[in-house]
Amino acid sequence: MNNHIENRLWATADQLWANSSLRPSEYSGPVLGLIFLKYADYKFGKVAAEISGDYKTSSRRSPSKIDFQSRIGLFIPDHARFSYLKSLPEGADIGKAINDAMKAIETENEDLRDVLPKNYQRIDNPTLFELIRVLSSSLTTSKVMPLGRFTSISSESSR
Repeated sequence: MNNHIENRLWATADQLWANSSLRPSEYSGPVLGLIFLKYADYKFGKVAAEISGDYKTSSRRSPSKIDFQSRIGLFIPDHARFSYLKSLPEGADIGKAINDAMKAIETENEDLRDVLPKNYQRIDNPTLFELIRVLSSSLTTSKVMPLGRFTSISSESSR
């Protein structure tokens, strides 16, 4: 299973090499940024379900940014969630959408200001959509993805 994931990630790295202005040393930023979004979206979704359950049993206010930040340390606006980005149509400017998502997360979470990558428009749409598909199908919460080998491409120029 891990071999399949690794092969798909390497194939995507090959697409990054061929279809972006990124140097191999720059691949890890956008890839790890999307992995962050995928994982944060998963955690955010779990907490959203818990919070919704808490608020259904009372007549208190609706959940707020502070509710999420107190439970998982961050708030993710709807348009910044990985699941939203994954649902965009193929013709959308996915690079701009991802950059906007990263900016929105930084705006909502002061500790992340100027930390997240925002160079996604340097990668063509088909490559970004493929990377999102690879991460959607490969990155699970029950298994750790073999990131060490993939992120090592930042020190290699090719396989």
